[in-house]
Amino acid sequence: MISLEKKKPFNLNKEVPGLNQIKVGLSWDPTTAGLSPDADASVFMLDESGKIPSEGYFVFYNNLTSADGAVAHSGDNRTGEGDGDDEELTINLAKVSPNVVQIMLVISIHNMEEGFHFGNVLNSSVRVYNMVNGNTLCQYKLAESYSGCDSLIIGRFFRQGSDWEFEALGLAFEGGLGATVELYS
Repeated sequence: MISLEKKKPFNLNKEVPGLNQIKVGLSWDPTTAGLSPDADASVFMLDESGKIPSEGYFVFYNNLTSADGAVAHSGDNRTGEGDGDDEELTINLAKVSPNVVQIMLVISIHNMEEGFHFGNVLNSSVRVYNMVNGNTLCQYKLAESYSGCDSLIIGRFFRQGSDWEFEALGLAFEGGLGATVELYS
């Protein structure tokens, strides 16, 4: 497994030639006070203009499968408690619409009004797995504190010729999921 650094792309197809079936695990832990943020994973599938081409390419807790059938969301985990991944996405890279050139992974905090933000959420990370054998290909652990921010683009998949690469980003925003979606709509 490779631990990723921010803004350093990782070529999935060079690591595993012919890789198509991947799983993405997003995780976080309750705050030090034992309070649980309701963090939600979402996916923005972007075209060449950097925009979500239609609502069907915005995958989240109310739309669990992308319009092309390539991305599926596991559903909403409201607490982040327990070991392992809190929310999972499966992606079939071979089924991704040819119009989609990037797949952005977003974590947003649903209960910001209760005082939660990424400055007090612990151990946020993203892992990319090979679905064929379950091996972890790469992982990015959020090391920075994003006090006051409630939406985070943690990473992205993007096409590089015929290959897919993953890049850890850690781009934080305020205004929740709605404000972040507006940037790409």
